[in-house]
Amino acid sequence: MTVLLLSHHWFDLARCDSIPSIGGGRWLAFCRFETMSAAAARRRKQLAARKAAENQDLVSEQLDKLLNQEEAMDEATAYEALQLAQSQVRKRIHQGEFQKACDLAYQSSWSLLNKSRVSVASQLLTLLVEVLRETHTQETDEWLDRIVQLQQSHAKAMGDHQGQEAVRLHRLQTTWLRSCLQWSSELGKIKYGHNRLQELMGQQCWKLSTLEEDEEEIHDLQCGAVQHMALAEKPDQIHEWFKTLPKPTEEETKTGHTCPPAIRDALLTRTVLLLCAVENLRDANTLVRSYMEMEERDIKQLAASYTNKEDGKAPSHVIFCCMLLRICEKDTRTGPLYSWLLRSFKRELDRLYKVQVVVGYTTKIGKIYFNIQPPPSMLNMMENMMNMMGGGGGGGPGMNPAMMQAAMAQMQGM
Repeated sequence: MTVLLLSHHWFDLARCDSIPSIGGGRWLAFCRFETMSAAAARRRKQLAARKAAENQDLVSEQLDKLLNQEEAMDEATAYEALQLAQSQVRKRIHQGEFQKACDLAYQSSWSLLNKSRVSVASQLLTLLVEVLRETHTQETDEWLDRIVQLQQSHAKAMGDHQGQEAVRLHRLQTTWLRSCLQWSSELGKIKYGHNRLQELMGQQCWKLSTLEEDEEEIHDLQCGAVQHMALAEKPDQIHEWFKTLPKPTEEETKTGHTCPPAIRDALLTRTVLLLCAVENLRDANTLVRSYMEMEERDIKQLAASYTNKEDGKAPSHVIFCCMLLRICEKDTRTGPLYSWLLRSFKRELDRLYKVQVVVGYTTKIGKIYFNIQPPPSMLNMMENMMNMMGGGGGGGPGMNPAMMQAAMAQMQGM
């Protein structure tokens, strides 16, 4: 039942005799007042929306003016542009305009980098990847091109930065690229992230390793660089990096050495294990062949020394990698030989940086190629290590001497 409150009295609008005291003119005036009030409310709402749109247009115009100015941009102006861009990106997300939000974050970041405002741009780059993940924006060739362009602009803008400020900004960029890889892994088609992003990440890690002073940080970045470049399927670039590293010393290659293996040898073994774990034997073979060409020591002598416990030499890393590849190219029946190979090289593997990651690789290799099932706890750790991508074989039957001789013969003819 529809009712109306007038002068503190309720009237039934469905019954004409309930309002006999209201004259026709007064009733029509009241209805006209109600109609005008509703129209005024709608008008006020329209004006508020128009004013908000005008304000947004003014903010956008101011942002465009700042980003497109021809003269050099100082820090205060860059910070103002950052504040405006952040507010506009979030406003577009709130309005459901996800594509426009992503585009604005990209365009603003690119403009600030081209103005050499790297520190401020780093904050917008962080916002960009957050928005890509938050809005579930799918990985496309266009977005991959954009990320590559941003990385190139960042490298160009970093030209005048030196010292600790350069290290800080490169660290921020490394973190950003890692977030881009996570976005690619989540919303792209390649499990650990697109090859193009892996290559960018590898190059960035290696660049930062040349700027860091802490030895552990350098080692961590070098390991990350070769691992990401391996996932990018760029063994030739890894080989170029190896050329810049010192050759193994006598201390690093003697039997029972307590120091870590030579960094060049350690990175080779780490990379080959990863490539085998992701079933990329092609690039693993390419890398080992190029390493053998660079090796100053005689390969045949290194092969003969591998099982010789009396010559005072530790097992060679390049020979271990050669044998590993030959074994992986066989079938599951070579599982015992794989277990022996790990035992024979255990002292060297145990001295590699972040050995738990290496154990994850060797465990996955045993499972994939030889059906060696790890304990459930080890399997979970292995998958976590592989997913991070910076981020062991136990006992087994004795080695078949004939299989060992065949593997050594194939290795020497590699």
